[in-house]
Amino acid sequence: MKSFPQPLTAAEEREYLQRYTEGDLTAKHILIERNLRLVAHIVKKYQSGEEDVEDLLSIGTIGLIKAVVTFNPAKNVRLGTYAARCIENEILMYLRSRKKTMREISLYEPIGTDREGNEIQLFDVIETEEDDAHQKVETRDDVRLLYQKMESELSPRERLVLKMRYGLYNEEEYTQREIAAQLGISRSYVSRIEKSAIEKLRRYF
Repeated sequence: MKSFPQPLTAAEEREYLQRYTEGDLTAKHILIERNLRLVAHIVKKYQSGEEDVEDLLSIGTIGLIKAVVTFNPAKNVRLGTYAARCIENEILMYLRSRKKTMREISLYEPIGTDREGNEIQLFDVIETEEDDAHQKVETRDDVRLLYQKMESELSPRERLVLKMRYGLYNEEEYTQREIAAQLGISRSYVSRIEKSAIEKLRRYF
């Protein structure tokens, strides 16, 4: 894992937090940069052979950015303590969403064979009297494909923006302006990320 800048002292942290609350965006970037070592430390707890370290670092950094943006110095707690919870929560949400996607089963997956050796799919054994059953199955498979392609084709930031924008994975839905405020970026940048992610996914549908 690459090296990161040394963390701020308590005095330096107070100084940069004060400057950030006064509107100094450079101070915000320093607070983020000098806490990246904390992100790397927490990522080590969740790193496995299946997880890409760069992805986890990106997800953890998003949690760190949220922590810096929402931190309240009046709470009498160090930024690092608060940020650690935000970073860990972001990583856990990401890992849960991956596991949820991996557990989803297509109704067209083979589950066995009949007496004549013909392949049986889950769809074949579901009884329904609804005329739109086939449409519902197609919709469910489209949703499964959407989540799969989000994981394989989009960057962590693109996935986060789409998840927040459209309330995916049963999360809360936000406006572009609200997302921009939470991530500390401009609304127009959120719009560009959203459009780019949708264009990447559009080719599969």
